[in-house]
Amino acid sequence: MPRILGVDIPGEKPTHISLRYIYGIGPTLALRICDQANVDPQRRAKELNEDEISRLANILDREYVVEGPLRRQIQQNIGRLRDIGSYRGNRHRRNLPVRGQRTKTNARTRKGPRKTVAGKKGVKELRG
Repeated sequence: MPRILGVDIPGEKPTHISLRYIYGIGPTLALRICDQANVDPQRRAKELNEDEISRLANILDREYVVEGPLRRQIQQNIGRLRDIGSYRGNRHRRNLPVRGQRTKTNARTRKGPRKTVAGKKGVKELRG
């Protein structure tokens, strides 16, 4: 199992798939990095020698923000939105969807399990 930037990438998968296990690297970026490092993206990650692994690590370290620094940058951006009191910051603070999704129904992933309000049935009975 090769190790790049503190992440064990799976050795049995092709290099361009294995690179996606690093936070911040998707399909397109993985292929671009393989091209820059002159590594065949279809070769298994366990077949890479130390020189190729170090070239990949150097390119990632030099040119891209990945793993810890990327997570930190995202948290700082969210913190900035909270501090300036923007709408998006308030949505983050309240753990509600940030990007305009409806919340009357759905949004359960963000809002968590339903909190049942007692006494809703009794209102109908009083009217009838």
